This record gives sequence, C-alpha cells and structure tokens, in this order.
Amino acid sequence: MSSPKEIEVKLQLPSASPARLRRVPLLRKINGSTRKENQVSVYFDTGRLKLRNSGLTLRVRHVGDRYIQTIKSDIGELFERGEWETEIRSDWPDLKQADASALQPLDIKRLRKQLRPVFETRVQRTTYPLTGKDCDIVLTIDRGEIDAGDSTLPLCEAELELKQGDRARLFEFAIAFARATSAELAIKSKSQRGYELLAGDGVSAVKGDEVEIAPGTPAKTAFQSIASACLKQIVANKPAILAGDPEGIHQMRVGLRRLRAAISLFSAIVTDAKTPGIKTGLKWLTNELGPAREFEVFLTRVVAPLGKQHARLTGMRSLSHDLAERREAAIARALAAVSSKRFRELTLNCAAWLEVGDWREPRNAALRERGDKPIETVARAQLKRRWKKIRKRGRQLAKLDPHARHKLRIQVKKLRYATEFYKTVFSGKKREKRNAAFLAALKDMQDCCGELNDIFVHEKLTAGIAEAPQPARSSRRVFAAGLLIGHEEARFEPVLAAAEHAFSVFEKLNPYWD
Repeated sequence: MSSPKEIEVKLQLPSASPARLRRVPLLRKINGSTRKENQVSVYFDTGRLKLRNSGLTLRVRHVGDRYIQTIKSDIGELFERGEWETEIRSDWPDLKQADASALQPLDIKRLRKQLRPVFETRVQRTTYPLTGKDCDIVLTIDRGEIDAGDSTLPLCEAELELKQGDRARLFEFAIAFARATSAELAIKSKSQRGYELLAGDGVSAVKGDEVEIAPGTPAKTAFQSIASACLKQIVANKPAILAGDPEGIHQMRVGLRRLRAAISLFSAIVTDAKTPGIKTGLKWLTNELGPAREFEVFLTRVVAPLGKQHARLTGMRSLSHDLAERREAAIARALAAVSSKRFRELTLNCAAWLEVGDWREPRNAALRERGDKPIETVARAQLKRRWKKIRKRGRQLAKLDPHARHKLRIQVKKLRYATEFYKTVFSGKKREKRNAAFLAALKDMQDCCGELNDIFVHEKLTAGIAEAPQPARSSRRVFAAGLLIGHEEARFEPVLAAAEHAFSVFEKLNPYWD
C-alpha cells in the first residue's frame, strides 16, 4: 500500500485541447515521456453514504488490465489528503487490503456488506512528468465525465501532484501552468462533485466551514488553517455568482471579510514581501463585489416593500426601475471581476502564499518566535485588545458620526470572526458557555451596526439617483426619493436604540478567554 499522504494542486481548465497544451512552455520541454490512457473509476459507499459523511472516499480504478483501489481521507487541508492505494484483483473493493487505512475505525466487516457503486468517472488521462533537480512532480490532465446514473457532468481538469521535493516548486509549476492555460484554482475533488451530482444538488451559495484549532497549536499553523477555510469559501462561491445567485456574492464577500480579518489578527506573524500584494488583491475584489450587495439589500428590503405601498406613484416606479438598472450594472461588475484573469491569479497566488509563503519560515528570529507561540497565548492578547477598543468606542455610540459608526462595526465584525475562529481553542464547559453568549452579543451588535450603516448607504444611493437629470419626471422622482429617505430616517432612532441595548449586553459579559 502506498504512502498515506497526497499533496496536489487541482486546477479547473477552460479547455484542454491537445493543440493548445502543446503551446504551453512548461510542457514543450518534456521529451517523449507523455503517457495517455483511458480510466474508469467507480466510487463506492453505503446506502446512507457513511463514507462521505465520515470524510472518506473509496474507489476502484480500472486501467488496462489492472485494478487500483484507493482510499482517501479529508484531513481539513486544501492541498493534502490521506491516501491509501493498492492494486487488487477485481473491480470490487478488497477491504482486506484496507486494515491499515482510514477505513479501519468504521467496522470493515460490516462495511463490506453494505458497499455499493454510487457513481463513476470516465476520463482520458494524459500524464506529464515534470522532474527537476529539486522536485518530482506529475501533471495529469483529465477530460471526460462524471456519471451518477440519471445525470452526468463534464470534466476537464489538471492536477499537479508532488511526489518528492520542495512544495514551493509545486506551486511555481501550478502558477506557470495556470497562467499559460487560463486555468483556475479548484477546491472540489472528483468525488465531491460526484456526490453533489448524485444528490441532484444544483449550484448554490456556500457558507464557510468551521475551523477546529486545538490548544497548543502554533499560531502560524492556526492562521493557515483559518485562512485556508476562508479562501475555500471565496473560491467555492464563484459558480453561484456566475449562475446569478445574489447569495453567492454575499457569501464570497463574507469569505473575503473573514480572510482579511484573519490577516489583520495575525499581522505580526504573516509579514513577508508578498503580503501587501495579497491584501491589495483582496481589497480590490471586496470593492468589486460591494455595490452589487448594497443594491440587492436596498431593493429587496426597502424599495420593494415601499413600492408595493405606493404602486401608483410614477416617481416610485421610475426610481425603482433606475435602481434595478444600477443593480444589474453592479452585478455585471461583480461577474466581470470573478471571471477575470486578476481573480484567477489572486486566488492561486493566495493559496501559494498560505502554503509556502516566506512568512512560514522567516529569517527574523522575532517573527519565528511569534509564529511558534501557542495559539491560546496569541489569541488571548488579540481578543483582549480588541474587546477593550470596542468597549471604549461603544460607550460613545449615540454620538458617533456615520464614519465612526462604520469603524466600530468593522471592529465588532473582526472580534466576532476571531471568536468564531478560536471557538475550540479555549475549552471547558464554562468557557464554551461564555463563548456562546459572547458570540451572540457580538452578532446582535454587528447586525445593529450593519443596519445603521445600511441606512446611511441607502440614503446616499437614493439621493444620487434622485439628482440624476430626468427633467420630465424630476419632481415625481424627488418626491419618491423623499419617501425612501424618510423611511430610512424613521428607522434610525429605533435601530440606534437597539444597537445601544446590544452594546450594554455585550459590556456586561465576562471574557471567555480568561
């Protein structure tokens, strides 16, 4: 049975025509060692999908006259998985060969009776060896389909697997190949896509995964786990955005905010030459998605209800129409951003930075010491400092101008994300109870501060449209705009009162990290 770890980068290809691939500089250097073969892989599970629910996959791959059984386990990493591979005699799993694998805890004897095929992949695989002095990497390009019986899904992807050598070289090759082929970072395996096809799941928005960090974990390792989960959420929501789902934009923005918050929290650790470029790219993408979300919230939560109440007003219909047009323009801007070369390069460069960035092994002794500190030590200092800032500024909430309230909202959001990130760091029933109360109070504060910010943004959006040159309907539009602005102004005092109440609850809570 082969080594129980697989390190690979997956890339989604827009096209893998042989003619185009022959023009890739990286592949021109290969002399006659390319291999092509047809592969059929059958994935097995129980009727209740016990393997999938345990983070495991089991497949038997038919290649020529050979049958290769592979078991993989999700270990919570973007580019690493447990892997146990062995040759067997037939096209049915041989679980006698799985005693030392991740299947062992699942009662193999019972599992053997419950297994059945659930879906299969059929691909033409082309393999390119990329061997250098300091690495042994295999590039495979698969073209074919996933077949779940009642439905199929086309497949066109590349995988770069590190067999031996420096991980940094793996990402160098991946970035060079992606740049030459317009490929982009893929975060779903064939098995994940197969299970989605089996369930009939359409494209939908994806929430972020919870991160489990054990006490004693080095701070730099904790950051990598947190940031990788955030990057996964960002990339996973591109299909939903392309499908026209507004929630996809929202969830990608959440992933971006969480990742930017994580970089801010660990700013004393994740410092290297690439960090400013990563931060600039993430800010760019956040700004490109922002208007689409702002118009979506305004139209659905404010304009649509008021439009029904004042359906006969020509000015309201005109204003609603113009806002809808601006929303479509903002959505087009978001679509252009996630479809761009800059997005593809940002996500792959960010992945490389997280995995092999210089910040992981800094030359500076002080930086190394910070990164090696136990996460609870680092987290406690972060949480205490941000908690004090919010308490100080929150006491002046009623006196803050919109800009200062927005800054408070950002501080609350970062502390909330930090509390979610560190949920498993501070263990014990008492701390868990305090953590839950702390998180609930932060969520209430964030919601209220968000509402206050929305009111300010909505008033600006409305004023901007009302002032646009429309001579024939200007007075009606101004009247309709006045209704919208008046509606938002009427909400301000109750929302401010709710925010002050949420802060008073938060202020009374004991820190869960002490």
